[in-house]
Amino acid sequence: MAVPSVMILPLLIVVFAGVYYVYNEVMRFMSKSMVQNKVVVITDAVSGMGSECARLFHEGGARLVLCGPSWDKLESLHDSLCNGSDPSATFTPKIVLLDFSDMENISEMITEIEESYGCVDVLICNSSMKVKAPVQNLSLDMDKTIMDVNYFGPITLAKGVLPLMITRRAGQFVLVNSIQGKLSLPFRTSYAASKHAVQAFFDCLRAEVEEFGISVSTISHTFINALPQNTTPSKTPPTNPLWAYIYCKLTTHGVSSNALAQEILRTVNWHRREVLLSHPIPWMALYIRSLVPSFFFAVVAAGVKDGVMAEQLQ
Repeated sequence: MAVPSVMILPLLIVVFAGVYYVYNEVMRFMSKSMVQNKVVVITDAVSGMGSECARLFHEGGARLVLCGPSWDKLESLHDSLCNGSDPSATFTPKIVLLDFSDMENISEMITEIEESYGCVDVLICNSSMKVKAPVQNLSLDMDKTIMDVNYFGPITLAKGVLPLMITRRAGQFVLVNSIQGKLSLPFRTSYAASKHAVQAFFDCLRAEVEEFGISVSTISHTFINALPQNTTPSKTPPTNPLWAYIYCKLTTHGVSSNALAQEILRTVNWHRREVLLSHPIPWMALYIRSLVPSFFFAVVAAGVKDGVMAEQLQ
């Protein structure tokens, strides 16, 4: 029996939605199982994205090392993970104080992790310090502090962990970086410079350590949207998984902590080398910056005057 032509599009939508839903469920299951028993270090576990990432890896059975500058927040995160999980299927996380603005204790931290686990399978560098101000208002001391947190801290930790990975000929570095590492914008001179520097370091590191079976992944994202997704008051988001995905991409600016944590988990499992998470405007800006730089500079300079374009591109 022939299918009426008016039914073809609805049927295709249903089929694609079903395939998309099944694919997501399979990927979610495989992602959790592939991190089981791995020693995963998260440099800033107490941030919104870091805590989401910790929750996903903990549920997947990873042996977590939760780092951060606040012991109270680390203990709170540790307790919430332990209280909400099955102790027979998960490991108790280890908490370690880590403050990249004071790097003297990094070697002690690495020694502590080595004595506890003997190795590091995945190092997730997600610590970051942000600042937005005209260049003439930023002191050199502030420039140096930003470079310590965003550049010297991560590379010092990476260099300390690297011998453990080379010995085992296995391991993965994951740099959670900003799109500012690829696209510089006004009023973020120090921040963008630190992000460019750390991006370059891990790009070089990727080539140098490939012979040892060590992978390096970088995730560049736009600003992290602290508001939960699908909170538009005047419109109800669709319930169909496929249409919900399209709706989210078209209406959401920035990236949610949960979406970024999910991407980190996928990147760890599939060893993706480079990921860019953004809405269409930064994508377009990156291509324009590469292909027509003079036009890009003119647009950004004009945007400084009214501030609108600069905010859209972040």
